[in-house]
Amino acid sequence: MPIFDDNIRKQLIDLLGEIPEKVNILLFVSEENCRSCRDTQQYMTEFADLNENINLEVYDFNNDKDMVEKYDIKRVPAIVILEKDYKDKGIRFNGIPAGYEIHSLMAAVKDAAGVHGNITEEQIDRISKIDKNIHIQVFVTPTCPHCPTAVIYAHKIANNNPNVKSEMIEATTFPELSQKYGVRGVPKIIINETHEFVGAQPMEKFLDTIENI
Repeated sequence: MPIFDDNIRKQLIDLLGEIPEKVNILLFVSEENCRSCRDTQQYMTEFADLNENINLEVYDFNNDKDMVEKYDIKRVPAIVILEKDYKDKGIRFNGIPAGYEIHSLMAAVKDAAGVHGNITEEQIDRISKIDKNIHIQVFVTPTCPHCPTAVIYAHKIANNNPNVKSEMIEATTFPELSQKYGVRGVPKIIINETHEFVGAQPMEKFLDTIENI
């Protein structure tokens, strides 16, 4: 039984719009100790079928060790968004990007295809000046309407600076991580393990925090 019915499928195709360049999506799953991997694989397969320029490749966490190591995959399900030439901008999704998070997934795909939006020249200039390694983790749940914006901001920072890696983490899929970082509300943003903030915040909050690290 499909996850996207015909009506939702049509809406998603319209929302995606034109994808002018090929986008490669790598999905890492496992048959062992991963309750959501099968659903995530079906979800991402149906998502990739929305546009002919979206290419989905599925890898096994236990068997495809070279790919797991190459893309530094630590947990499954994990999704890596790559440009047409497989260039890695450090954009990751951990857990199924369902519910409201489909908006952050679509935004990441469009960015990878060269369709950039919702970012100013001033923000791009500030992002380009980040000269240290930055790791952004955004904890979300599929029912959180404010979470996709936080994920999109984090991913856009990574997309515009090779020193930045950005991860969406679905909080209920990885309870040990949620407990480690004291996630009680979402979105919760952790930057370099040392700085954190919660809730809907503007892009400037991300950049101010990074510049003060």
